[in-house]
Amino acid sequence: MYVSVLPQPRQHAGENCRCQSSEAVMASLTKGKNMLDSLIAGETTLKDFFGGKYSEKTQGLDRSPSGTRKWIKELSSLANVVVGHCARILQLHPEELQRHFEEEAPTSAKHPSKYALHLLEYSCFRALSVQHQVTDHLSDKDFRRLTFDMMLAWEAPGATDRPVLKVDVESTIGPDSFARIAPAIPSVADAITVHSQFESLTASSGNRLPFATYDKYLEKLDKSIKAIKNQVTPSLLKALQLEKDETLIDIDGTATTQPVLQHVGVSTWPGRLTLTDHAFYFEAAGVVSYDKPKKFDLSAELKHAVKPALTGPWGARLFDKAVMYKSSATVEPVVLEFPELTGRSRRDYWLTIIREVVSVHQFIRTYQLEGVGKAEALAKAVLGIARLRATRETFHSLPLKPESLLTFSFATEITGGDLILAELANSLRSTGRSEGQVTEESSYLGHKIYASSAAAVVATFRPSASKGVEKMKESPVPIGEILIGEITPLEKAILQSRDNSKKVLQAQATIEEVKVEGIDTNAAVMKELLTPLVAVTTWLQAVLAWEEPSKSFTFCVIGTYIIVKGWLAYMFPLLLVSMALYMAYVRYMRAGAAIKEVLVLKPPKMNAVEQVLALQQALSQLEGLIQTGNIFLLKTRAVVLSVLPEATNQVIALLLVVATILLIFPTRWLILVTFLNVFTSEMPARAETTRRFIRRINEWWYGIPVVPVRFVKPEVESEKICK
Repeated sequence: MYVSVLPQPRQHAGENCRCQSSEAVMASLTKGKNMLDSLIAGETTLKDFFGGKYSEKTQGLDRSPSGTRKWIKELSSLANVVVGHCARILQLHPEELQRHFEEEAPTSAKHPSKYALHLLEYSCFRALSVQHQVTDHLSDKDFRRLTFDMMLAWEAPGATDRPVLKVDVESTIGPDSFARIAPAIPSVADAITVHSQFESLTASSGNRLPFATYDKYLEKLDKSIKAIKNQVTPSLLKALQLEKDETLIDIDGTATTQPVLQHVGVSTWPGRLTLTDHAFYFEAAGVVSYDKPKKFDLSAELKHAVKPALTGPWGARLFDKAVMYKSSATVEPVVLEFPELTGRSRRDYWLTIIREVVSVHQFIRTYQLEGVGKAEALAKAVLGIARLRATRETFHSLPLKPESLLTFSFATEITGGDLILAELANSLRSTGRSEGQVTEESSYLGHKIYASSAAAVVATFRPSASKGVEKMKESPVPIGEILIGEITPLEKAILQSRDNSKKVLQAQATIEEVKVEGIDTNAAVMKELLTPLVAVTTWLQAVLAWEEPSKSFTFCVIGTYIIVKGWLAYMFPLLLVSMALYMAYVRYMRAGAAIKEVLVLKPPKMNAVEQVLALQQALSQLEGLIQTGNIFLLKTRAVVLSVLPEATNQVIALLLVVATILLIFPTRWLILVTFLNVFTSEMPARAETTRRFIRRINEWWYGIPVVPVRFVKPEVESEKICK
């Protein structure tokens, strides 16, 4: 049995009793058989490995000729215990494992400040790359305890990090250690969703994961994976006629569950729903057996749409428990209802996993993955759904955001998710290499990557695996997700996405704080925010109205000089530069101080009736603006269609004159004339002339009739259906 015990290294001769006790404990820890070939071949289970069936050869792997335990001085007690177990898994002495680390790790990984951590990571990743291939490893409590202790040791790997830990059921792990170690086991977590997985597991434990919860999650995950394997029966395969490389994911509506209801018009058909990694199938329930299944392909590029839907008797939209699926291959939307006494978690689960299958195939098409890379992408989707089921069973409820546990749905939604998917695609393209080879990233950095293949796990879900997957299972390939001493491009994209997502969440939180209720209060806030713009507009109107002739004359002279000199093209860039300088000045003057709040005068409190009346008045004003816009468009149409020939002739003549002027005179002089004409229109000498000119234009515009409008009744719904 694997036991979390922290023996102390012998330092003085007077500690013989304590050391003998420590040696006895270590003897119990080192019992069992650990032949690498038998582990990979499945001849030896982890229970046998940890349970006391070691050969005499492996019993001495971690001891010196004198029989004392070899301790690595840079590591803490728990890290030494973990590395010792990793060494036995790899059939090495701890010092041999350390020497391999020295030879393979890059120089940056061997810096004294990070030496212990990277040695521990190296040992754990190499051991886990072997252990995850052992049949039924998730059901072994010793394996679960060992991986948990790996995470505990990761948090304090060095001998001087902190005092010796006491490992017991109360020990907890944090998000960083879980995010680093858990993805090394494909079934336990994925690098993209590992933080969301941790948050789901620690929602009720204060962002620290206790062993009890971790152990229960792995137990449910083991059952979830076995359920996927066991639900593939010969009768089901014959009924659905699945493709050779098609993996069955989940079934609902069987004899042990409530049936799934398909709504067709006003009719409802109970039946069984089956989802694979390529399609979903619905079989209507017959008298004795199920009818011929209807297949809806999710792998082809058919513009898939999967949305929640409302259903009810005779077409009434009452219950929010259905999924609507539509594609370019379906004539009418497919509506599937998932009856449930309380809540709609059953519907939400199926909505989420169907979307995940659609998303993974969109990812495969976008990056043109084939062969092993495609199989690995599909495997990630299948294992993500298995983890979602396990999380649901652990807490007897669906997570608040179930899509955050599914690799491709989550990456599609988060900030920078497209960059993550691009790096993931590059990583998956390297999965065709054998384990002894290195990826492009590792070749560049000059060291090896240790990782595991999700497709090798999912290949066992099928009754018969394809040749390509069998080859990959025999020779696991690195996929570039785990890098000792450095971070991979995929990890960089994930970290960048997490940082950006945090900023977005913080920004959204500030938005929620400033939202206020009521038309009057929102109008007061907007009025205060528009104060600078209103001030500039008021000043410009005063200059144009020549309220202060000296200011207006100065502005006119400066504007004329700029136009004549041809500096107008530089005005807009100069304005932008001025804004940038002002913002930089404000930032410098603020010097990290808190942002000043916007002070808004609170308007008089309005009751519900007054707010309704204010809303009605605002709607009336909006209606008036829309009417004015419609009249303008109808009058313009009347001019174009020559409803009033005299007005149309005048417009034609005006357009020709303007076109001729634009062809003859330089643009600079046209702009100057326009500027002087507009700016001096309100001068005392021209004010009366301007008013008469505007009056004539208005009279001319008012004299133009509008094109008539006639309203027709909408077509009958039955006529639309016929068409």
